[in-house]
Amino acid sequence: MQVPTMAEMMASGNTPDILFWVGCAGSFDQRAQKITKAFATILTKVGINYAIMGKEEMCTGDPARRAGNEFMFQMMAYQNIQVLNGYGIRKIVTTCPHCFNIFKNEYPALGGSYEVIHHTTLLQQLIDEGKIVLQGGGLFKGKRITYHDSCYLGRANDIYEAPRKVLEALDAELVEMKRCRSKGLCCGAGGAQMFKEEEKGTTRINIERSNEALDTGATIIASACPFCNTMLTDGVKNKEQEQNVQVLDVAELIAQSL
Repeated sequence: MQVPTMAEMMASGNTPDILFWVGCAGSFDQRAQKITKAFATILTKVGINYAIMGKEEMCTGDPARRAGNEFMFQMMAYQNIQVLNGYGIRKIVTTCPHCFNIFKNEYPALGGSYEVIHHTTLLQQLIDEGKIVLQGGGLFKGKRITYHDSCYLGRANDIYEAPRKVLEALDAELVEMKRCRSKGLCCGAGGAQMFKEEEKGTTRINIERSNEALDTGATIIASACPFCNTMLTDGVKNKEQEQNVQVLDVAELIAQSL
């Protein structure tokens, strides 16, 4: 794929309308790389003028701050802000709710103020504007899909409708889990829990959440966060249901339906 970097764009005298912040998971995790590719494919197909930071992109520092290393977070944040402000970035889109949340709510205090959009919100806007046109009776017509609310998208930023509206555009049957929206259950990875061993208990959170998703009878579990995707995929494998149930990002569902 030919994805322009900010450095290349600036060198040719162009400025992108939007910066796509790929994030650590989207860059390095093999599963999340597929989400990155799907979203980049959509942006290219609808003709959005976008760029990525490439090698100049550092981690936002979210896991460091959540794990309590404030010094590390501030070092990373200041470095990112210097580079972003140097390029005159105004608008950022992310596929990761953790990056989205920290850019939107925590970077302004350090001098990094941007218009930040999560990819599900952008996808909804593009569908509403008629820029994304889905094939009628596409791949997912009539399929049962359940959507898992990411904590950092839902409870932290009150984004519940955008991902659901995008899924409704697929002409699929959207079924809700018992705990959803503001009462949704965490996948077990938020707050830097992804990178540490769990405390003692009877059930792993991701197993409990995956079971709730499987109980809906859905053949597709839609997520909008690379961490949630990993945790739910592990939960589905734990139940040996990976032949029957797919865990897919909202962007992947749209990319496959274009």
